[in-house]
Amino acid sequence: MPFEFKKCPIEGLYEIQPKVFGDSRGYFFEVYSKKDFFEAGLTMDFVQDNQSSSSKGVLRGLHFQKQHPQGKLVRAVSGRVYDVAVDLRNGSPTFGKWHGVLLDAEKQNQFYIPQGFAHGFYVLSDSAVFAYKCTDFYHPEDEGGLMWNDPTIAVDWTSVSEGIKPVLSEKDGKHPSFSFDKNYFDINAKWIGE
Repeated sequence: MPFEFKKCPIEGLYEIQPKVFGDSRGYFFEVYSKKDFFEAGLTMDFVQDNQSSSSKGVLRGLHFQKQHPQGKLVRAVSGRVYDVAVDLRNGSPTFGKWHGVLLDAEKQNQFYIPQGFAHGFYVLSDSAVFAYKCTDFYHPEDEGGLMWNDPTIAVDWTSVSEGIKPVLSEKDGKHPSFSFDKNYFDINAKWIGE
């Protein structure tokens, strides 16, 4: 199989390592194969691809959509980013918990985040190109956000930041804290446990 699927500590999250074929000319690898992902139990349907470019220290997030939650397959096309998912699924035993993965273009690893999570990333290299596939379309009227440095969620950005000061958009600097209103963060993706 051209992919290794590693389950993360929070149910539904996967770090995915594609098999990279390289020689003196460069490299080749499959980014996504519906057949292989379905065989691994990841039966999502992607409808939109997005890409962004950011400079060192840029922190984007933590974002989500309430009525149209998006599953995301994310990766660093160039550079290195610390990618974080926060569980906001109704009824999930890990509601309010987070998990982070260091995504590195040299490693070509990916992170799958199902519907029902807030998502954000922090650029650790001089610049980074970040790409992701989504299971639903972007609905600007439906977007929500969680404060990136919320003390209750307590994402550990500093262990990877190498002293880099976060650069936030005005909007990302104003997201509410997790204690703001739990109903605000109870997004439309219902938890389905095994």
